[in-house]
Amino acid sequence: MPRSPPPRRDDSRDRSHHRQQNDNRQGREHRKDERKRNSRSRDRTRRRPSSSDGQRQRKYNDRRSRSPQTRRSPERLARARGSLPSQADAFHTTKDGAPTPTIEKQKPNFRPSGLLAAASNTISTSAGAIVLKYHEPPEARKPPSNQPWRLYIFKGESIVDTLDLYTQSCWLFGRETSVCDFALEHPSCSKQHAVIQFRYVERRNEFGDKIGKVKPYVIDLESANGTTVNDEAVPQGRFVELRDKDIIKFGHSTREYVMQMPSG
Repeated sequence: MPRSPPPRRDDSRDRSHHRQQNDNRQGREHRKDERKRNSRSRDRTRRRPSSSDGQRQRKYNDRRSRSPQTRRSPERLARARGSLPSQADAFHTTKDGAPTPTIEKQKPNFRPSGLLAAASNTISTSAGAIVLKYHEPPEARKPPSNQPWRLYIFKGESIVDTLDLYTQSCWLFGRETSVCDFALEHPSCSKQHAVIQFRYVERRNEFGDKIGKVKPYVIDLESANGTTVNDEAVPQGRFVELRDKDIIKFGHSTREYVMQMPSG
């Protein structure tokens, strides 16, 4: 049995369908381009300031200029390490504008004034209070019995007096009879002229052992005319050791005071 021919396609229908699709596609692209142009115009409109916006900006600037500006705190200066200058020196100046010279304050003096020692060495007598110029040192000792020191007083060739020095540790010589142990009559002698003091001193022998002994010394109490031992001046305020047969003189007196320790 013969086949029937296939049905003929309708070309006009296909062409119209394609044409409609193209139209739809062009319409969509046209609408998309239109939206882009509208968005660009809106952006330009936002960027362009209007007259009202300018007025608002000027008013804001005016209010800001009238309002007090906040001040920044000054930078902190570096602190000086030294002491600050005196306010009195800063405000007191001379007539020519130069600062007045600074007056140094008197510094405290902690050295002993001697007032306490003077009070402890004051002796009340019928003639009034007398301050002793000398007091015995800690090493003062009375000579032992095996050292019977004596002082022979010569006037010319004759002995006028003798002192048993071993009976006490200290002998004060001077014209002040109320306090002195032996009175000096010559006017060149001071009221408290000199002292013969027995002192305990220690020395080391050749083996390094300490050996102590009581020895006589003389000290001049800053007298006006001085003291001599064997015609040599005694330094004021210093102890000078005395030996057997030493000759002592006080002031300008011609009397001689001879040290002697009789041998047992």
